[in-house]
Amino acid sequence: MPLRIGFTGDVMLGRLVDDRQRRRSVDAVWGNVLERLRAIDGLVINLECCLSTRGREWRRTHRPFHFRADPDWAVPALERAGVDVCALANNHVLDYEEVALRDTLMSLDEADIARTGAGETIDEALDPAVRTIGGPDEPIELDLAVVSFTDNTPEYAADENAPGTARIEIDIDDAETRRRVREALRRARETNPDLVVASLHWGPNMVTEPPESFRAFGRWLVDEGVDVVHGHSAHVFQGIEVHDGRPIVYDAGDFVDDYAVDDALHNDRSFLFVLAVTPDGDGGCRLRELRLHPTEIDGYAVHEAGPAAAAWSRERMRELSEPFGTEFERSGAGLVLSLEDE
Repeated sequence: MPLRIGFTGDVMLGRLVDDRQRRRSVDAVWGNVLERLRAIDGLVINLECCLSTRGREWRRTHRPFHFRADPDWAVPALERAGVDVCALANNHVLDYEEVALRDTLMSLDEADIARTGAGETIDEALDPAVRTIGGPDEPIELDLAVVSFTDNTPEYAADENAPGTARIEIDIDDAETRRRVREALRRARETNPDLVVASLHWGPNMVTEPPESFRAFGRWLVDEGVDVVHGHSAHVFQGIEVHDGRPIVYDAGDFVDDYAVDDALHNDRSFLFVLAVTPDGDGGCRLRELRLHPTEIDGYAVHEAGPAAAAWSRERMRELSEPFGTEFERSGAGLVLSLEDE
């Protein structure tokens, strides 16, 4: 029986989500999706906020939004959902400056939630998040390694002496980008993983299709040994491409937040992406399928999408993925992409 690893888009627990969570149960932010989250074997998210009550809003450059959640409830909520890995290379981990970033790193470490993509230095930010999925109660287990990068917010980039994110240019012709990504992937491979994930916070908001440069970059990552490309940043989901049998989720959209909703683009609708995978016993794995479970945000929490929203998301995903030659089968309220024949 394959193991199932879930991937979500942006998980933003600050502002109104944070305010509402102070007056409801710790796992209320996951709505009726909680049972599904807890039923899968592993979970990788983009954490789109810092976890702290300290720091001051970043003012060194213009930043219109600042996201921070109280770790007293946010960390237990992440634990309740079974989050295994947080990608931190994004444009909000330094919203409350270095002290809040350090609180975030410490909170995740104390909760034994693996993290990657940000750190005290660029060296730490390039380290992979490593997690064993499965274990004593499972007939099989899988070693997962995740690396995380962003092309957002240059002022948040870590360097040799300062904390921040693993920032790159999304350009396969950029020598520094190739060097930095290959270094992170080398470190990931040194952990002897069965599955390697590249989690990318890339591109501007509210863009429905990846540019050709992103497509080239995603395919290059697969050629470099990445098994799953987990994209996010646009706040709306984009299409899925399969390259050499490996899925490239160009953007997973938003999973939970308090953002204003665009009535045409529906940034409140997305999916929980669940990959079924079987380790092959030789340091690799067999990818079987990717299931897409429709979700929608309401009341500052994520929920299973209602019939109308689910139908819209299914049709939209088919439309956005068609240029890549990607075809889905209907499965209940969602979609399934077979990877067996790729």
